[in-house]
Amino acid sequence: MKRVVHIGLPELTEEKLIEVGELAQEAVIDYIFKYLTRSEVKDIEVTARINREDTLDLELEVYLEVPIFVKVDVDTLVDEAIENAYKKVEKRLMEIAGENKAQKISK
Repeated sequence: MKRVVHIGLPELTEEKLIEVGELAQEAVIDYIFKYLTRSEVKDIEVTARINREDTLDLELEVYLEVPIFVKVDVDTLVDEAIENAYKKVEKRLMEIAGENKAQKISK
């Protein structure tokens, strides 16, 4: 499952971009493991790609495989995990924007 959201914050350092990508990946994994145990997950892969042009685009791709005996709607769980990650990223980007604004004012 893959989704792209247009964020629109072009003034981010390379370190901040990496931080945002890692935050998104961790948020997805944490959310999934809030509902499943490690033994209930056969395979999980989370990829975050950030494209920065006129806008900032975050693309999350999540692959989750569970054994057949685990009764969970994988698509719904992944959708919820991605949504949770986007909310956390949005919150962090607002914090970064506030930091950037404060730095400009103090100069």
